[in-house]
Amino acid sequence: MASIFTKIINGEIPSYKVAETEDYYAFLDINPNSKGHTLCVPKVEVNKIFDLDEKTYLGLMAFSRKVAIAIEKAIRCERVGMSVIGLEVPHVHVHLIPLHTMENARFTHKEQLTSDEFEAIAKRIASHL
Repeated sequence: MASIFTKIINGEIPSYKVAETEDYYAFLDINPNSKGHTLCVPKVEVNKIFDLDEKTYLGLMAFSRKVAIAIEKAIRCERVGMSVIGLEVPHVHVHLIPLHTMENARFTHKEQLTSDEFEAIAKRIASHL
């Protein structure tokens, strides 16, 4: 059965897309730690990051770097943090989180945003790619 991220990539579930290539997809987390919290995923569905083949792993890191640089240009923050945990969805994903304090990295506080706010943030980040 396809993961929720595969369904998002395939357009079966809507997302706030930030970037897409032939092999990778980036979209806003709908339960963000801070405004601009973005997920980067490979289009190939693999459960654990270190089970990715080396080319896909390195490609995901390069893609995530480009997206992180765009986030830092688009969202006021101290820096963009990166986290790979992978327990909630069995599909490799990189969290890129605009950090203001360490609390933003802890997954304990979530921002509440409207659909219009999500759309505006996704467009602002995408404009810096």
